[in-house]
Amino acid sequence: MSTPPRGWRTDAYRRLGTKLDVVVGAKTAKQFTALNIHTVGDLMHHLPRRYFSGTELSDLSTLQPGAEVAVLAEVVECRAFNLPGETASGGRSFRSTGGKPRLEVRVTDHNGMLSLAFFGQLHMIRYWQGQLSPGARGIFAGKVKEFNHQLQLAHPDFVIVGADGQIVGGAKRNEEMALVSRLPLVGLYPASAKLRTWTIAQSAALALDFLAGIEDPLPAEVRAAADVVDLETAFRSVHQPETRSATEQGTKRLRFDEAFAMQLTMAHRRADAAAHGAVPRPRRPGGLLDAFDARLPFTLTEGQVEVSEEIMAELARPQPMQRLLQGEVGSGKTLVAVRAMLAVIDAGGQAALLAPTEVLAGQHLATLTRLLGDLAEGGMLGAAEHATRVVLLTGSMNAAQKREALLRAASGEAGIVIGTHALLGADVHFAELGLVVVDEQHRFGVEQRAALNAKAASRPHVLVMTATPIPRSVAMTVFGDLEVSTLRQIPAGRADVHTVVVDTRRHPGWVDRAWQRIREDVSAGRQAYIICARISSSDTTAGPVADDEVLAVPDGSDGPAPAAAAEDLFAELSSGQLKDLRLDLLHGQLPSEDKDAVMSRFAAGESDVLVATTVVEVGVDVPNASVMVICDADRFGISQLHQLRGRIGRGEHPGVCLLLTTAAEDSMARERLSAVAGTRDGFALADVDLEQRREGDVLGASQSGHRSSLRLLRVLTDADVILQARTIAEKCIADDPELATPGLADAVAQIELQAAGEWLDRT
Repeated sequence: MSTPPRGWRTDAYRRLGTKLDVVVGAKTAKQFTALNIHTVGDLMHHLPRRYFSGTELSDLSTLQPGAEVAVLAEVVECRAFNLPGETASGGRSFRSTGGKPRLEVRVTDHNGMLSLAFFGQLHMIRYWQGQLSPGARGIFAGKVKEFNHQLQLAHPDFVIVGADGQIVGGAKRNEEMALVSRLPLVGLYPASAKLRTWTIAQSAALALDFLAGIEDPLPAEVRAAADVVDLETAFRSVHQPETRSATEQGTKRLRFDEAFAMQLTMAHRRADAAAHGAVPRPRRPGGLLDAFDARLPFTLTEGQVEVSEEIMAELARPQPMQRLLQGEVGSGKTLVAVRAMLAVIDAGGQAALLAPTEVLAGQHLATLTRLLGDLAEGGMLGAAEHATRVVLLTGSMNAAQKREALLRAASGEAGIVIGTHALLGADVHFAELGLVVVDEQHRFGVEQRAALNAKAASRPHVLVMTATPIPRSVAMTVFGDLEVSTLRQIPAGRADVHTVVVDTRRHPGWVDRAWQRIREDVSAGRQAYIICARISSSDTTAGPVADDEVLAVPDGSDGPAPAAAAEDLFAELSSGQLKDLRLDLLHGQLPSEDKDAVMSRFAAGESDVLVATTVVEVGVDVPNASVMVICDADRFGISQLHQLRGRIGRGEHPGVCLLLTTAAEDSMARERLSAVAGTRDGFALADVDLEQRREGDVLGASQSGHRSSLRLLRVLTDADVILQARTIAEKCIADDPELATPGLADAVAQIELQAAGEWLDRT
């Protein structure tokens, strides 16, 4: 939440947009940055994980190594070591093993155990031991680690809680804890190593004082329709609650606010699009589209025909089409998009195809020129009647190549212009831009679509494609400004793909069997992919891991084992198990011409095995590829694994996908891999993915290092709130299309500003 250039129209948004250091001080505010909390509003929307009254113990079974936690538990054992001159007495145990004084404590929830370890000077060990006598209850905060096969908090902060829930002692005695001790309910916040839950509670109290008397930005009729409390009451109810029902009412308001702001923005976008005219692009018989259809060597699926008819009808209208086309991997979305582009060209317009990576843009160019044949040779000798030109524009092209592509786009000679972010440049002009096709929408933002819109005299039609199946509740929230079409049917002739989870921790010899399987398929004339989570050993990232996921690590290690690196594995296999095969290496840091050359060789069958990162995730079409080995498969999300697997089995040969992992059998990572191995239904996998992770991440956010912009909503469980918000938002826009109401204007401005910031982050 950042302050917009021209300021907010309401006092509430101005105060909520205040930088946190103004209220809590620069030192404390800096500690909040690790939690992505920068403003007063961010802090107010950072809610406790749970509340307790001093009599409810935490569930220790939910703890995971690596997590920062605060738990309420009871002491069952307290033993001091290396206290000079002491002997066991008074129910306290002393033991000397040589070394520095330390204290070992075991706490319980009466089901499981958690160990605590304290180190320090002799007087501190004695003080802590006096506090942590058996039977004492306390809140213990720290980072969970694994030591001697047991979960442990090393040197945690703690406070001792009396039977009435009041704090009576602890490792810290200050005004932060004095505040917590006065509350009927104590909230345990998501915290970090440097920022404990009681510091967050104290900061929230300061923020509440700063917001005292805040005027609610939502109109009274909106609050009444939603049946929610006012905003100041909501904030106090979640941060300083008197009762559990108060926390529920406060949370209800904040969840509604999040849903309402999103739906109001979507409704405003829909109304804005409808208010702008577009040039109708009706289908013209006997043109380029008919010539293309006549050459197709196969019959369109029923789904492709149905969706194409929807698109053709919308292209013929004087309002801009705003449609999302989602479909299974291999369902033929690209063909549907090509037909739409050809229809627009027949009607005198041009089409722009925006792709997220240069590899994918190059693949689209190869696919379209192959599908069109001489229909893509417009202006050349021997070109077919009605032929157009297809050009590519990327950031890595040399000046001469860019100049030629720009000239063909500006003159109208190129009916289809394919490109990456380079298409958004100020020097890119079109003669008559009629259709914008955006591939893999979750990699882009509304601002990028708007940037292409601005290149047309009137609003172009927009077709957004994604191969990530999106549950309806997510589509309604994230793509609420678009109508949705779905392709589920897979064209005939696609082979089956068998997916197997390979536990390399328990069966390290199975890795050699994976390489042997590649050799067998290559000897039969097939090709293979080997996918790695990082490029090189100098790349310190471990690959895209799902939020809150803790990877299985070798005993005694401090973190996850490094993921296999593409460069290292390529070198190892080239001189080892696959040395007599033709191997190629592909990753995002290669020069563009090298990437193109590698993909061309693999597509032509001139290389047998492609060792690659996720640059092959989407758009790569090599029907002869029948094997994929995904190293460290637990480093990827469900949708990414599904996309990667979609690169094989695209022809007549059955495929096998081997998911190599060291993740423990009872981990969420293994659940994820088992789900992928259990079905090829991307829509079923999308639901599983949504259950495990936040909706923004399902669309790719966590896989590119960004968290979901939704802080409180879970679209899987809050669909009723979203539907209610959508209904109220639509009425608000119908009654106030110009957003004259300050609170409504600020709500939309905040969402648009946030989206613009995320776009800038990505670019």
